[in-house]
Amino acid sequence: MYGQIATLAFVGVEARLIEVQVRITPGQAAFSIVGLPDKAVAESRERVRNALHAVGLGLPFKHITVNLAPADLPKEGSHFDLAIALAMMSAMEAIAPDTIAGYAAIGELALDGSIRSVPGALPAAIGANAAGKGLICPAAVGAEAAWAGDAIDILAAPHLLALVNHFKGHQVLSRPKPNVATAAGPLPDLSDIKGQDAAKRVLEIAAAGGHNLLMIGPPGSGKSMLAARLPSILPPLAPEEILDVSMVHSLAGELMGGKLTTVRPFRAPHHSASMAALVGGGSRPKPGEVSLAHLGVLFLDELPEFQPNVLDALRQPLEAGETVIARAQHRISYPSRIQLIAAMNPCKCGHAAPGASCQRGPRCAADYQARVSGPLLDRIDLQIDVPAVSAADLVLPPPREGSREVAARVAAARERQLRRYQSLGAQGVRTNAQCAGVLLEKTATPDDAGTALLRQAADTLALSARGFHRTLKVARTIADLDGVDGVQRIHIVEALSYRAETLRQNRAA
Repeated sequence: MYGQIATLAFVGVEARLIEVQVRITPGQAAFSIVGLPDKAVAESRERVRNALHAVGLGLPFKHITVNLAPADLPKEGSHFDLAIALAMMSAMEAIAPDTIAGYAAIGELALDGSIRSVPGALPAAIGANAAGKGLICPAAVGAEAAWAGDAIDILAAPHLLALVNHFKGHQVLSRPKPNVATAAGPLPDLSDIKGQDAAKRVLEIAAAGGHNLLMIGPPGSGKSMLAARLPSILPPLAPEEILDVSMVHSLAGELMGGKLTTVRPFRAPHHSASMAALVGGGSRPKPGEVSLAHLGVLFLDELPEFQPNVLDALRQPLEAGETVIARAQHRISYPSRIQLIAAMNPCKCGHAAPGASCQRGPRCAADYQARVSGPLLDRIDLQIDVPAVSAADLVLPPPREGSREVAARVAAARERQLRRYQSLGAQGVRTNAQCAGVLLEKTATPDDAGTALLRQAADTLALSARGFHRTLKVARTIADLDGVDGVQRIHIVEALSYRAETLRQNRAA
């Protein structure tokens, strides 16, 4: 007796088709699973056995072999349960083989036969559709899988018995519908912050161009408040971006109820996060915070408190826009095109700032800032000092301009960038921060006065090639906010003012 059905294994965000083959032969009673299964897959023997018993099917007293092909690809996770059970039922002639031939199945089985949700329904649906197959999945993730498109046939079943009845024609499982997450409430608004006009200006530039930002200031100056209000001025995700973001969150099991959202991710891990938690990996590789913030914001508060090796692991994702995790048996990558927002005190005690006294003097600031490497700082486009807020600022009325007004200017600047790069045929480039060096020469060449200033600044401030290009990108964003086509000297001046402190810190370190 023989039965088979397709399922999927995840390699990064890619879902690869796996063939589940079941053969039942005479001989000593045994139930073997081969094909490089991990512990969760090997344990599916008992879950499948009990789930089949719950729907009135007992396993024959024979030798049962389950092969997961290709055999050289590691199989990880509990989502193979449903495919194994369906292939087993086909081999036992409980369901006709042709009824499941056009499907791939994912789902974890409970002992009572119910089908439990598993992560990765969206990439699984996309992978199954690419292979010309439909998808059988748990009912809890049906809305998530439905985002793969109307062309794919999706069966979202709550119980194994419901699938049997559907294939026998006793009931019909309706196709699930895509679901959109509703906003939990209004986002924190910039009008909540009194004073800090210079910091708000830099936050607007960072949002408009997708630039990385570092804020340095004493405790209580409002650095975290500013970062928390960045999502309120960022434009919503475009339709194609929603799928990119949701595929990563689906693999991590963070799509609640299969609901997709247009709000950009905002991740703020604690400074005790390990390297695997921040950039991904582990014994069973999973996306880390840098990938979960894809096309959104990764906020690192108290930046020097992170382990230096963990921070330096961000250098490759910041540069390449992806995180590559290499293992002896396989190599996987997760998209990680993020906007890094970081905040730190000027020194360990936080008092190395104007108007305050640090007990250890310059040594305290030097030791603390040295925990952040120069190459990482060189990848941060904007750096500002955030001074302490005075009592006079706190008693002022709320500012008249809030997130709505700033968001309108940011959206207009991003629209200019999108039209510019589309006209040049730059696929996948939506912001100035993503602009490559060759393309930058076409879009951000300053006027004669700006070129002379930039050449002089490059020599005086010892700008690296990366620093030179990032300064041009920031100047291009400032020009977009001003609504002008060319980069002028005034835009270069402002862009350089946001890198000077970083370069002084590099020399001090």
